[in-house]
Amino acid sequence: MADVTRRLHLRHLRGAATSWVSHTVKGRVKRSGTGLSFWYRPLTAVLSEVPVDDRELPLLFHARTEDFADVTVQATVTYRFSDPASAASRLDFSIDPYRGRWRGQPLDQVATLLAELAQQPALDLLARLPLAEALTSGIAPVRQSVADALASDPRLTETAVAVVSARVVAIRPEPDLERALQTPTREQVQQDADKATYARRAHAVQQERQIAENELQSRIELARRQQELVEQHGANTRREAELDAETQLVAAKADADRKEVASIAAAERARRTAAGEAEGTRVRDEARAAGARLVGLAEAEAEAARMAAYRDLPPEVLQALALREIAGQLPQINELTITPDVLTSLAGRLGK
Repeated sequence: MADVTRRLHLRHLRGAATSWVSHTVKGRVKRSGTGLSFWYRPLTAVLSEVPVDDRELPLLFHARTEDFADVTVQATVTYRFSDPASAASRLDFSIDPYRGRWRGQPLDQVATLLAELAQQPALDLLARLPLAEALTSGIAPVRQSVADALASDPRLTETAVAVVSARVVAIRPEPDLERALQTPTREQVQQDADKATYARRAHAVQQERQIAENELQSRIELARRQQELVEQHGANTRREAELDAETQLVAAKADADRKEVASIAAAERARRTAAGEAEGTRVRDEARAAGARLVGLAEAEAEAARMAAYRDLPPEVLQALALREIAGQLPQINELTITPDVLTSLAGRLGK
């Protein structure tokens, strides 16, 4: 709206770039146009203000389809005043010179006119369409019919109302009917969702099975490698045992060789020792034999000499020597009792 200020008995109006203002005094137009700013006397001035910008008019009305279903049409009409002077002459766009406010409601009149003109072709068209077709493909025909009706209406042309565009946003049935119509789609969507869930679960099961198979293959491969490791460890242990056995065999052979050499050396030493001892024994035996032989010869010679000496002795002397010899061999006799018969026997022997 115009901005009106007071200065003594005058008023100053400052318009906007999107508002067309007309100043009339005594039936004569003193000035008119957009973006005006001027002083005037409120007692004699007649002012009109017409907006020249694009206006949006939302529309919401009910209709009935061919199968007697109630639907709600949501549309938007964009319009503007192509000739503000003609519009001001057909509608009351006058403003209060003291406050700068419209005296009437001209935009409401235009909105009512546009709503009535837009509803009529939409109602006629929807009445010939079934509900399913109206909901699926009825928006474009309804929009075209509304645009054609608004473009060719003579009242709008006379009022200088130019319809820039007409848009049908939605055609919707009643909430209960809409839910009923949405039920098959919801069920289909739910079925698709269930299929997707089942497919996802099947894929998850497949993945889990694949993972389990991979784990099993990994375990089998691990067991195989462990078996190879055990076999390799056994082979290494067996090789170490063989090497140790060979080492021990070589050591045993070397020890045996050493022992054999030592035994040979010991045997040789023993043989030499035994030979030496045998030689010494033989020498000693020969010496003993020679000594014994010499002793025997000496004894024999002494016995022969003694026998030769005894040969020339008389028998009494020989008997006395024999007694003496026997007495020397007898044990010690502390007491000796000689009976007469012993003496007689002994004397008899001596007398012989």
